[in-house]
Amino acid sequence: MASTSSLGNAEPVDLTIVGAGPTGLFGAFYAGLRGLSVRIIDALPQPGGQLAVLYPEKFIYDVPGHPKIMAKDLVRLLVEQASTFNPIFCLGERALSLRREDALWVVETDKSVYSSRAVLIAAGIGAFQPNRLGKPEIDQYEGRGLYYVVTERRPFRNKRLLIVGGGDTAVDWALNLRDFAAHITLIHRRDQFRAHPGSVAELMRSNIDIRLFHELKAIRPGPDGSVREAVIFNNQTGEETVIPVDAIIMSLGFKADLGPIKSWGLETVGNRYIKVNARMETNLPGVYAAGDITAPEGVEPLNLIVIGFAQAATAVNYAATYINPQAKVFPGHSSEMRLR
Repeated sequence: MASTSSLGNAEPVDLTIVGAGPTGLFGAFYAGLRGLSVRIIDALPQPGGQLAVLYPEKFIYDVPGHPKIMAKDLVRLLVEQASTFNPIFCLGERALSLRREDALWVVETDKSVYSSRAVLIAAGIGAFQPNRLGKPEIDQYEGRGLYYVVTERRPFRNKRLLIVGGGDTAVDWALNLRDFAAHITLIHRRDQFRAHPGSVAELMRSNIDIRLFHELKAIRPGPDGSVREAVIFNNQTGEETVIPVDAIIMSLGFKADLGPIKSWGLETVGNRYIKVNARMETNLPGVYAAGDITAPEGVEPLNLIVIGFAQAATAVNYAATYINPQAKVFPGHSSEMRLR
């Protein structure tokens, strides 16, 4: 991968893609199929988006052609695929503004200014931060055995682990670590899970210690100041239990926000989505959006990788006709092409 973050104001390209997650990476590849030059901008120092940051060592089961694939392996393959046509990667740069200058769209980042004939916004859930418990007496242990974001399994090998939460991240990490950690306790404040039903069913069949209607009350440190015990309580009876733990994963969800994108003049749905039509066009001519950041007209958003792939292909094909009005929307089948 090449990076032009040190080149300053670079030459215009056909398409700027904001976001190097799965949707943006596939969009870069598909743009290459259409003969478009591409620049990809992402605030993270590596491509992959949520897959790289939140759960690189979790398996994904709904990517076509892969019965299961680890998130970091999917990222590696998407980067390899995108690199077929040598897109320019500008990583570690946060896109701050979007404006029109003459016939070009200009994206200004915190490091440089880039221009292109069209723009595809594939920024996932936008700016995201983990929800924290908001109790200083507990949050003070972050970095000393308390985790709000987990990116690898290694820290939990043969550890006594407490997982707090009932969403996909909590359940998926519990299942992913069940044969890796010495013991796992999962507590959830309710008896209803927000996680995928299939994952919940697998959790219930596992040997994981599941305690419903339980919450974390306090953490007790060991001699080195790191997590050694957790005080949990039943929120229906008030009964407290002290369990020995070496690590605690707080899976309380994430706050998603469009961040600077809110000021770009795009029509949005709340603080979370960009409104698009069936062509993945925004209200700004030549600006498209795809993936988790979009709210297509008339349908409920489906935040799935496979949906992002399809939306990226749709956006790029229509962007190709915007850039070159003589181009056809349908590019033909890739099996009829000869790629190097």
